[in-house]
Amino acid sequence: MSLPIGGLAAAFDHYGRHWPDQASVAADFHALLDDPADPFVRDRLDGHFTASAWLVDRTRTRVLLTHHRKLGIWVQLGGHADGDRDLCAVALREAEEESGLVGLRVEPEVFDLDRHWIPEHKGVRGHWHYDVRYVVHAGECEDFVVSAESHALAWREISAIAEDADADDSLRRMARRWRSLPRVSEEPA
Repeated sequence: MSLPIGGLAAAFDHYGRHWPDQASVAADFHALLDDPADPFVRDRLDGHFTASAWLVDRTRTRVLLTHHRKLGIWVQLGGHADGDRDLCAVALREAEEESGLVGLRVEPEVFDLDRHWIPEHKGVRGHWHYDVRYVVHAGECEDFVVSAESHALAWREISAIAEDADADDSLRRMARRWRSLPRVSEEPA
């Protein structure tokens, strides 16, 4: 438990204030923290936390997506918390494991929240993922390695995702949000 629950509660509250159109989503995430069953473990099939990485390249114009093996769609890298309450660390770990990239850097502020349904798969009934998403920056090398969790990985232009009617709704939302954020011109430290 490297991050106290109060830290996540404050992060969800901050997110809801910063993105008023998603205040009710942030409130749902905050409410899940108060559930007596542990929402950080995947066995809680009434819904549990996951963490994802909006993994951007050094130019900040592309994002690394996975063609998810179980879901069969293009999405950001990420996965289950498996008991870890530091969801920022989970997002970074998942990005490293699923991409094979080293030298990644994660921003500690919540970038996006998304509650989405995961259909029944191999005897595990359908359930909700409460996905907490963080921006992760690629290091010097951007040559990824496809893991067993993916059919494929690809760097995709963020501008194209924002306008792609066939892209997942939450991917379009993140792409549009990314384009709306002010950017510093120099390379991150």
